[in-house]
Amino acid sequence: MSKTESNVSAPARNKELCLSMVAAWNRWELDGIIKHWADDVVHYSEDQPVDTGEMIQRMEAGLRAFPDLHLDVRSIIAEGDRVTLRITVTATNKDEFLGEPATGRRVRWFMVEELRFVDGKVVEHWDVFNYLPMLKDLGKVPADLM
Repeated sequence: MSKTESNVSAPARNKELCLSMVAAWNRWELDGIIKHWADDVVHYSEDQPVDTGEMIQRMEAGLRAFPDLHLDVRSIIAEGDRVTLRITVTATNKDEFLGEPATGRRVRWFMVEELRFVDGKVVEHWDVFNYLPMLKDLGKVPADLM
């Protein structure tokens, strides 16, 4: 480890790794995200366990449905071995989503990601999505709901 690396705290390094994964999403390079996962990473989506293969399939499906997907990090907090990100996602629906044909509509949704790191690798990952704005944008729910 170089002197510069040893002067950077683990939380700061973990934040940098998270921002690197966000940058990979914004380049639509899933391998740039997956390379930061430990071999035995455990994923939870909406508090339900999801195996790594299923998580990758979900990511690929998301990029098919929204090929111009862009993540905008609104806040990032690191403490100890964990990093939490609050993200706004914008995209255009250009392929099937939720069993429906593409609408061509511009959409947005919100998400929170929490990642736990060990030795520079993600060992646990939780995500929570607020799809309500996207469902409104797609015309699936009334625009004045909530």
